[in-house]
Amino acid sequence: MKSKKSDNHLDRTALLDQLWMYQNQYGCIRDQDVEECSQKLGISKIELEGVISFYHFFHRERTGHHTIYLNNSIVSETKGFQRVKEAFERETGQRFGEQDPSGEFALFETPCIGLSDQEPAALINFYPFTNLNSLKVRRIITDLRKGVHPKAICDEVPDHVNYTPPKDKTIFFREYHPGVAVSKLVDITPEQLIEEVKRSKLGGRGGAFFPTGMKWEFCRKEKENPKYIVCNADEGEPGTFKDRVLMSEMPGLMLEGMITAAYAVGAQEGIVYLRAEYTWLLEKINNVIEHFRRMNLLGKNICGIENFDFDIRVQLGAGAYVCGEETALLNSLEGKRGEPRTKLYFPTQRGYLNKPTIVNNVETFCAAARIIELGTDFYLQTGTPDSPGTKLLSISGDCFKPGIYEIEWGTSVAKVLELCEAEDPFFIQVSGPSGECISMSEKNRKISKDDLKCGGSFMVFHSDRDIIHILTNFAEFFKHESCGICTPCRAGNYIIKRKLVKLSTGLAYKRDIAEIAEWGKIMKMTSRCGLGKLATNSLLLAIDKFPKYFKKKLDKKGEGLNKNFDEEKAVMAYEKFRS
Repeated sequence: MKSKKSDNHLDRTALLDQLWMYQNQYGCIRDQDVEECSQKLGISKIELEGVISFYHFFHRERTGHHTIYLNNSIVSETKGFQRVKEAFERETGQRFGEQDPSGEFALFETPCIGLSDQEPAALINFYPFTNLNSLKVRRIITDLRKGVHPKAICDEVPDHVNYTPPKDKTIFFREYHPGVAVSKLVDITPEQLIEEVKRSKLGGRGGAFFPTGMKWEFCRKEKENPKYIVCNADEGEPGTFKDRVLMSEMPGLMLEGMITAAYAVGAQEGIVYLRAEYTWLLEKINNVIEHFRRMNLLGKNICGIENFDFDIRVQLGAGAYVCGEETALLNSLEGKRGEPRTKLYFPTQRGYLNKPTIVNNVETFCAAARIIELGTDFYLQTGTPDSPGTKLLSISGDCFKPGIYEIEWGTSVAKVLELCEAEDPFFIQVSGPSGECISMSEKNRKISKDDLKCGGSFMVFHSDRDIIHILTNFAEFFKHESCGICTPCRAGNYIIKRKLVKLSTGLAYKRDIAEIAEWGKIMKMTSRCGLGKLATNSLLLAIDKFPKYFKKKLDKKGEGLNKNFDEEKAVMAYEKFRS
């Protein structure tokens, strides 16, 4: 489906696939590969280097026959990350981040891999390994040394759908029959379809909650062609894994949502942008796409609707949290660095290849398909008047039943904590690190668009967890994942991380709290995209909601530098450095 340039160069949209081919074949992208790719795509080597260096999973130096990415997100840390990390180093004889001279193993830390309900977890050659401990790591490495392929010993990833509403109110996790939603398009015009989606009040489920029907209407009214449908399957927010479960259980429902959107706006091509961490789902999705083609749910004259021609392909990402932002994702699809665009136009005006484009995430497309299948009236009978329908929560952390919960909008935090059997809940992070933290004094708040918005992640931490440790993990994540294009985000996240280290060691003063607030304000007002704008959101809320905790962390006597200096440790560190 990818077009060719008239000058015999491959279209630049093929770049990510080309780089993955080199990476998978040679364990890195070699100098000769850069040269070849430059000639094939008509891109300068300097620009290519810029693209390669942007993505976490592309390497210019050879990695290893077995490349291991261990998740270092906060939930993993609370479940034994450090012990598992040490076990990998002990069993492989290799340190994280260093080159293995034998070429057998390469160890890397990586942010959330979408397995927060089964931590600690890792990807080995992009196959999932979950619920890790020292003994399990030993068995895995022993098998790999014997020549066993990672696919043969990787874990079956359970979906952990732990709760759905009563059957007459369940939207997502009810019985699914391929093609039912698409077949309804025969009896409805694109304009009528858009009106039904608008009437349902469906908002985007990636966190912004922009009205889906309105977005589709804007795109339909654009006169420029062709038009594109893009599914954002790059759920990189730590603690979020709902889209993973939807794509695992019913990838066809996602595709039907995309087909429905294509019918509404008049698009002919769709793309699923799948995060590299979900490479193990790629074959399943491609098989369903091929099955849909055989069923005439994709291709020419879909379901007998004349001139309704639409097809879908999957584009694998390469590891960049910021590509969850829709314009950064579009740049990535075009073979560029995944940096957010300057907001001169909406994607519905100038999106993929500068053409009108719909970008929605997996949950949004699945919800749209169910609305058409079940009817808007059915959808409106659940939830609240302003937030109808149901919402998927990815629950993890200190609870006895981590997993997916399909709840009605309007459900209280207290009810959610009861359902997941939370263990002494104290600090709750809603919508991931870029979302909002709440205390138990807010347990009666309702999860809805007019109270406590939730994009999907719901992390529970009990009272023995150190809040500064949680927030420092978040700060390190944002510092690592910032694309670096704008100074407030690039410098601000570094400074925030250093301030948190001062707090954790008892060296911070009251003015440091004031400076954190000032930097948060600067970042929110001047950063180009949501990463920088929201990076300090939870930190500032935590300072406000847990005042006694932060007051104890301050050095009120000005003795911090002397009190916290350990002469013996400093000498030992110096001697170690000299040797």
